Amino acid sequence: MSDVTGVSGRALSKKGVETRGRLLEAAEHVFGELGFYDASIVKITEEAGVAQGTFYLYFASKKDIFDELVRDLNGRIRVATRQAAAKGKTRLEAELLGFQGYFQFTSAHPELYSIIRQAGFVSPDIFRYHYERIFAGYVKALREAVAEGEAGEIDPEVTAWVLMAIGEAVGMRWIVWGDGEIPRKVTAELTRIVARILESPE
Repeated sequence: MSDVTGVSGRALSKKGVETRGRLLEAAEHVFGELGFYDASIVKITEEAGVAQGTFYLYFASKKDIFDELVRDLNGRIRVATRQAAAKGKTRLEAELLGFQGYFQFTSAHPELYSIIRQAGFVSPDIFRYHYERIFAGYVKALREAVAEGEAGEIDPEVTAWVLMAIGEAVGMRWIVWGDGEIPRKVTAELTRIVARILESPE
């Protein structure tokens, strides 16, 4: 049974979950291309291929679907980076693989940066939620790395924000503004920088 609910609060059927997913996917494209203020429910439903009235079974308003879109993207970013990082045998390897997972997700979702930046103006609370949710998992992993000797005497909280900023900036420069891939020289330099930040024993 699905734990995803509609506006009524009732759990959605499999078909309902799929329709809701199509609306979120359409919203990602529409908000990314047009921006929040020029986007409309009509354009989102047209993109999703559903009737306008169907929208209100799943979302109460344009801002409601925007906020849910940011939460949805955030959850998928965290899954992508966590799954990639889990393949690393050391914290440094995990860090670099996590960056790769993030860059791959960004490449597949080119509207991501635009949507997150819009959130800073449209929905400041959801904007903060996005970064704090990523931070929470990040700082936990860094604390474990320090405890296990996989990192030096770093401040996990400060380091988490610094590494988040590096990943976002590199993704913007070479994924969003570039060719959708991280050049080898950038990967090599990123490896050197992250090793220094972590005070990695490797």
